[in-house]
Amino acid sequence: MKLLDIHNKTILISRTDSIGDVVLTLPCCVWLKQQFPTCKIIFLGNSYTKPVLACLPEIDEVIDWKEVELLPLQERVRFFKEKNIDTAIHVFPNKEIASLLRRAQIPHRIGTSHRVFHLLTCNIRPSFTRKKSELHESQLNFELLRNLGVKEIPTLEEIASYLTSFSAPKIELPNEIAAFLSTGNKTILLHPKSQGSAVEWGVSNYVALANLLVEQGVQVLFTGTEKEGNLFRQQIPVHPLILDSTGKLSLEQLIRLIADSDGLVACSTGPLHISGILGKKTVGLFSPRKPIHPGRWRALGDNVTILVNDEACPTCAKKQACNCIEHIAVQRVLESILHA
Repeated sequence: MKLLDIHNKTILISRTDSIGDVVLTLPCCVWLKQQFPTCKIIFLGNSYTKPVLACLPEIDEVIDWKEVELLPLQERVRFFKEKNIDTAIHVFPNKEIASLLRRAQIPHRIGTSHRVFHLLTCNIRPSFTRKKSELHESQLNFELLRNLGVKEIPTLEEIASYLTSFSAPKIELPNEIAAFLSTGNKTILLHPKSQGSAVEWGVSNYVALANLLVEQGVQVLFTGTEKEGNLFRQQIPVHPLILDSTGKLSLEQLIRLIADSDGLVACSTGPLHISGILGKKTVGLFSPRKPIHPGRWRALGDNVTILVNDEACPTCAKKQACNCIEHIAVQRVLESILHA
């Protein structure tokens, strides 16, 4: 196996999917910077994940794929050629991007051998499979760094330790939310939806949890997009200690809010991963069904608790659609978010 030396060179990480996936790729960026301090790291992502990438100082430049995608083909090729990229790593396989970087004549192009189009577009093809692996998603990303010196896949504890430099942006929150936080009461965020990226616990369970939290004097903030808020806003209890922030925050502000709060409850979605790496008390609600189980997608961090209803669920074991996550007891979630 040929080992690459990227000291004083530019490396591109390509991951153009969702927030949670991007968060779990960040440890690779830190590891690369630690091994090759003089390298330049460019992250190719999508516009909606840029606020997350901006929180990690080890990333030197972010390219918005949505903007590049609008350019004519030859301008796209020239754009990447002018970046003088030595090594490109396709963490999230994308046929169009892989073909484009080959056209740009990037010397080293790394992509899993389990994508047929990588046979024509990548000249370094590590052989591993994500679908059948028992490794966590963040660990699987390190399989792509074998030619850069990774000998053993790091533990989840080691991977989480790479993210201590991740910090929330210094940005003001809307006045109503800032005033809500200023009371000094413990504040827990509830994020009921996932934009379809995960199996959900159910809004009624979050409402029941909110009612139990306020009984203990805990403030509750419901979070989500405007579209998500429209789905459950009418169900949010009216109470002085409960505030609906859905549709009122940019992603930058949501990251700031998570940093300023005491904990968060969510299913397998972006805010859960952000809360985990910010060190907040984080409770993740999961289905045990592979490949969406917590062994693959749990949030990173020392203060993370993962709950499933039944790890031996027979329906999930058959990899069939199942709503067993909805049966995770509200009292169990309450105890997990209030106590270490």
